[in-house]
Amino acid sequence: MAEVIAVNAGLALPPTMNGTLPIEEDVGVAPAAVSVPQTSEDYLFVEARHPSTVLQGLNSLRLNNAFCDVTLCCGGQEFPCHRIVLASFSSYFQAMFSTDLIESKQERVAINGVEPQMIGMLVSYAYTSEVYISKANVQALLAAANLLDVMAVREACCRFMERQMDEMNCVGIHCFAEAHSCKVLEKRSMEYILEHFGGVHKQEEFLSLCVDKLTEILASDFLNASKEEMVFEAAMLWLNKCPSRKQSFEKVLEHIRLPLISPYYLHDVIESLDVVKENPGCQKLISEAKDYLLLKDRRGELYCPRARPRRSTATAEVIVTVGGEDDKVVLRSVESFNPVTNQWKNLACLPFAVSKHGLVVSDSTLYLAGGEFPDGSASREMWRYDPCFDSWTEMAPMNVARSELGLVMLDGFVYAVGGWEGRSRLDSVECYNPHTNLWQFTESYKMAVTSPAVVALDGLLYVTGGAVLEDGDGTDLAQVYNPKSGGWTELAPMQIARSGSAACTLKGKIYVIGGWHASTENTDKVECYDPKTNQWTMCAPMKERRYRPGAAVVDGKIYVLGGEEGWDRYHDTIERYCEDTDTWEIVSEMTTSRSWLSCVSLQLRKDIHMGSCNGTPSDS
Repeated sequence: MAEVIAVNAGLALPPTMNGTLPIEEDVGVAPAAVSVPQTSEDYLFVEARHPSTVLQGLNSLRLNNAFCDVTLCCGGQEFPCHRIVLASFSSYFQAMFSTDLIESKQERVAINGVEPQMIGMLVSYAYTSEVYISKANVQALLAAANLLDVMAVREACCRFMERQMDEMNCVGIHCFAEAHSCKVLEKRSMEYILEHFGGVHKQEEFLSLCVDKLTEILASDFLNASKEEMVFEAAMLWLNKCPSRKQSFEKVLEHIRLPLISPYYLHDVIESLDVVKENPGCQKLISEAKDYLLLKDRRGELYCPRARPRRSTATAEVIVTVGGEDDKVVLRSVESFNPVTNQWKNLACLPFAVSKHGLVVSDSTLYLAGGEFPDGSASREMWRYDPCFDSWTEMAPMNVARSELGLVMLDGFVYAVGGWEGRSRLDSVECYNPHTNLWQFTESYKMAVTSPAVVALDGLLYVTGGAVLEDGDGTDLAQVYNPKSGGWTELAPMQIARSGSAACTLKGKIYVIGGWHASTENTDKVECYDPKTNQWTMCAPMKERRYRPGAAVVDGKIYVLGGEEGWDRYHDTIERYCEDTDTWEIVSEMTTSRSWLSCVSLQLRKDIHMGSCNGTPSDS
């Protein structure tokens, strides 16, 4: 049936013609329901078979060499065509025939760099809209379609190759897609390689990779390997395929996350290999991994991308937040925040609500000490969190009750500095030994302080700022304690006096963030101390002013959570600092606004979480 579509020409119909007009039918074609305006007298006639009829007619002319005005020559074969047809389906030919190129006037045009059969298939496609794709011709056809800019055929070839992808051919498909700038196929084939790495790394195509493509795969966070030892074994299969690759092995080993490998495997298998023993660069990578595995309390200082868990592993590096307070309640909630997925999860709550406490991490164990209860009293209590059982256990209490204390983990020991015991500020320092579960006093600090910022770096304890004397103003004092000599040493003072700041270490430097500054009240200012030069420098300020925020370092970035903007205004935002660009950005929000919380970064089992946070954490 030929389809008749009414066109409103602006003429009124006689009364007897008002209503739906009949549709003119043509034998062999099903009628289509068409709504026709009642006032229409003119019709738009559409013949559904016309496009195919024209194509059939043009193809018949081509096959009979009628009206052909150009001949494509390829590999000794000739293909008579019509310029207008070639230009209509290919921008390559359109540009060739519509410009001053010499081919625009030639009756015979040479096409080089593709197989003659593929040119024949594409010419046939131009006249029929059909092309047969098979495993045998798909690569050659894609290359020809890519050259002649026949995008529909190129994308059809890409979809065909994607459907045929398996562990044996995915590497070859990826390299082919990359060479022909097929971005979607290139991306999806790489995703397949990473997802099925366990089988792909044993295939011949993988073992034939160049070193640059191999390292691109091994460097990916999305590489699906149950354990990092599998990644190393894949690299060894690649290495043993060709002995001359030994010269490139250091470059490969750089992308294997040695700090995540078992220390026994590292010692027994990797370190004993000749290719490792003979290469100083490989030895340096082994040493880096050993330091990370051995010095568990310095892992934050020993940051490197090789220590970051892959997304396929059972662990994730998260920020754990504990306690704190908002404008109404003191909290007992414990939560983890994953900066990669931007998700919050609930962990086992504290047995009590607390704020103004200290929190440190050793390996995968958290220690919480001191703080202030909802009734305003200071706490002596010490609690340990075990992520394997998602539970808190009470440990030996401190000798002195301390709220607003500084707490730090230093080479296997927990140090509590200063604080408020209920009546006065403290200058005392005590040390906890996890092996004996005992606290003992050490050399006192030079000044009684509350809310100091404390960090450990290279085996030393740094204490900066804090509220002093009766007026509560902050100090710019910075001191360092050496547990080996048992003495305190004064350092260059900070550029501004402050208390209630957060502090952390990154790449061998100390960052003191926010807090209370007498001249400006709560501050957004950040400064950095370099122990090598004994100098402080100002960094870019945060987006918001924050007193008593939490801070943690994940993947080489500083995250600052919560804190107070001013009286009765608590933040729920999270800011992230990039040291390379000296910039801050707000990246997420907490489940509730709060200050006086404590934060640490921790590699936590993904299955330990109780579920996504929803609602306000429990109060006292």
